[in-house]
Amino acid sequence: MNDLQSFLEAGGPVLFGILVVSVVLCSLIAERYWFFKRDAMRICQQHAQRWKLRKNRHGWHAQKIREAMISDVAMRFEQHLPVIKLTIMLCPLLGLLGTVTGMIQVFDVMAITGTGNARAMASGISQATIPTMAGMVVSLIGIYFKTRFDGMAKKQLEIFQDRLVKNVNREGAL
Repeated sequence: MNDLQSFLEAGGPVLFGILVVSVVLCSLIAERYWFFKRDAMRICQQHAQRWKLRKNRHGWHAQKIREAMISDVAMRFEQHLPVIKLTIMLCPLLGLLGTVTGMIQVFDVMAITGTGNARAMASGISQATIPTMAGMVVSLIGIYFKTRFDGMAKKQLEIFQDRLVKNVNREGAL
């Protein structure tokens, strides 16, 4: 705990913002992971069952109902993904803000002391580099999970669409 506190203090106030954004990102990632592992298949099965129970699966009206079901499933699969994308984009920007504030501190030290005293500038340099690193690391982790969730959503949506189309084709063959 002491190491985390000293790391946060060395990174300056912007690092606390990155920490808050990373906690939000991690909670959204956990929610999406939980959704795809537990709820996604159940939602697809419920819609497929509703479609299977329909007497008329042909015609314009039935096609629009099927498209609405597919759209509903797609919206549920993509829920929170824009917020995840936003937090991913926000982390490097917060890191850049940390770089700017740290460099301002370095320049203030140089202006006050009138020299390039490395010891005096060290805290400003750490405030300039640590948030940048932290923002990039959090962003890279978020990109990995965002890409993974996009792939999961696409794959499961295709499976769901195929299931609905097979039910239509079976009825037409009978």
